[in-house]
Amino acid sequence: MSGNSTLVEHEAPEKLLAQRGLFAGPSPIVSEDLYAEVSRGVADRERHRLVLHPHAVVSMNTYFGRFPATYWQRWCVSPEVELSVTLTGSGTVAVVASDAEGESRTVAAEQVADATRQVVTLTAKIDKFTDGGGLWFDLTTGEDRLVVEDARWTVAPPAKVRPTAVVICTFNRVEDCLNTMAALASDQEPLALVDAVYVVDQGTDAVESRPRFAEVAAALGDKLRYIRQPNLGGAGGFTRGLYEVTELDGAEHANVLFMDDDVLCEPEIVIRTTAFANRTAQPVIVGGQMLYLLHPNHLHVGAEYANLDTLAPGQVVEGALHDADLTGFDEETGKRNVQDRRVDAGYNGWWSCLIPSEIVKAIGYPLPLFFQWDDIEYGYRARAHGFATVTLPGAGVWHADFHWKDWDDWHRYFNLRNALITSALHSRFDPKRICRSMASQLATYLVGMQYGLAATQLKAIEDFLKGPGFLRDGGVQAAADIRKLRAEYPETVRHPASEVPGIASGDLPLISAPPAPKLFAPVLAKRIVHQLLGKNVHDVGAVSSGDSAWWHVSLFNTAVVTDASQEGVRVRRRDRELAVRLGKQGTKLIRELYRQAPEMQRAYREAMGELTDRSNWKRLYDL
Repeated sequence: MSGNSTLVEHEAPEKLLAQRGLFAGPSPIVSEDLYAEVSRGVADRERHRLVLHPHAVVSMNTYFGRFPATYWQRWCVSPEVELSVTLTGSGTVAVVASDAEGESRTVAAEQVADATRQVVTLTAKIDKFTDGGGLWFDLTTGEDRLVVEDARWTVAPPAKVRPTAVVICTFNRVEDCLNTMAALASDQEPLALVDAVYVVDQGTDAVESRPRFAEVAAALGDKLRYIRQPNLGGAGGFTRGLYEVTELDGAEHANVLFMDDDVLCEPEIVIRTTAFANRTAQPVIVGGQMLYLLHPNHLHVGAEYANLDTLAPGQVVEGALHDADLTGFDEETGKRNVQDRRVDAGYNGWWSCLIPSEIVKAIGYPLPLFFQWDDIEYGYRARAHGFATVTLPGAGVWHADFHWKDWDDWHRYFNLRNALITSALHSRFDPKRICRSMASQLATYLVGMQYGLAATQLKAIEDFLKGPGFLRDGGVQAAADIRKLRAEYPETVRHPASEVPGIASGDLPLISAPPAPKLFAPVLAKRIVHQLLGKNVHDVGAVSSGDSAWWHVSLFNTAVVTDASQEGVRVRRRDRELAVRLGKQGTKLIRELYRQAPEMQRAYREAMGELTDRSNWKRLYDL
């Protein structure tokens, strides 16, 4: 299914819509306090309409209510922003600004009396926000009520408005994908800014097979481009969108907005990211932020980076909010948890992320990594070419909480292998630091009786050492191989908590963990020796997910550990012979990694151009 074969720049409107003032979310599970806070009296909050009863105060100093002025001043060419609101009744509207420390000041205000759909416009200069601060508006009523509609923040437009394509990558999450498509189709104003919606379906359970698909497709109209292709992971799915857009006539200045299939989509993200991309001084990657789907008030992180020397993704940039309740308050300052200080990201996750086509032209396509670290590698490659990543506050979607996903899973293979590749490409790739990190991880997996996870790690190192030629199939074989390998290890299987194989539920005392050791290395060494000698503190017991650290689980002969998903348990049983065998195999592999690291770094860097070339992806897509 396809629509128009061009993405062309649009004539600029009189004013460029930067964001809307919304008063409630796209779903009942989302708190209205993320949009508008009723700080006094009574107010009725609807998506596009707010009714303040007499003697009420509503503040838009909220996650979705704030205009991120510090980011606009740092990256964009807009000297001022205009707020317009349509008011009926009596009351006051005021534009308020903050600074990097969160101190507020009123910028402009206007009072109306007995108004009937009166449009009030207030202007604020974007000139005192370099280190931090935002803008928002507050509303106050006296004896009468006030109805607020059509709240809009606008800036001066560019000469031409860039076309935008949304790309949704999906694999056997049919209902999730249809929900995301339907969310985009449900809101006409952001949808009008989208020229094409690419749905790249890599699953065996086709999205188009559902009756609901026809309904959603009709709502998207000729914007929809539905593509079936073999499963090449997230990297292959998202890259297909880049591939299609950059082939089109007139798309040399276009936005490509990635969207995970399993998010709760806030359609407003289209308006905010595309407006920002239209006004940046130079092309930048514009990242949307991730809020937790299971805990919708919580922000995952304000900005993150990866430590490429230690292969650690998801590091929190200093000063950024992390796992923060956006409706709560900072315990030290007593101020609302908002991102006043500007923080600069190293990369942005592809749960929702806008990439300008100019960057693709300059640095090539993503690497065929299949899954994980593809977004990190691309962000750091862009940075090396002078293109920054901005993680934009207020541009958010809800995605499954990361800490409810168990680390001991097949995806850990791609996490480790692709981390090694990214580090080889974009860091010093110091063999001593890398191998020390690998050895430490392996030791904790073995003493924690996670033998399948240890085997997963060793497979990742082994395949990295095969060199860049191993990526020629886009990761298809690796995905099949790692699942087959892990199936050989019983503790990788999740069981219902009520049916633990081989253990009567009455024989399972829940044993809490002691405090974390102050000195890790001596405790780790001690645990290794005790396990080799067959010593243990507990024969069998249950361990909660929060207590499942290696220094506790290593005290058991058999530990029934709650899975991080809370959907079941894993049974870890001590196996001395297996631990020794994996330990010997790991020692040999890590030595090989140490020896071959410089050669591997050269090989991956030399292969980068070929792997990220359009012709390589054309071959993978069999086009």
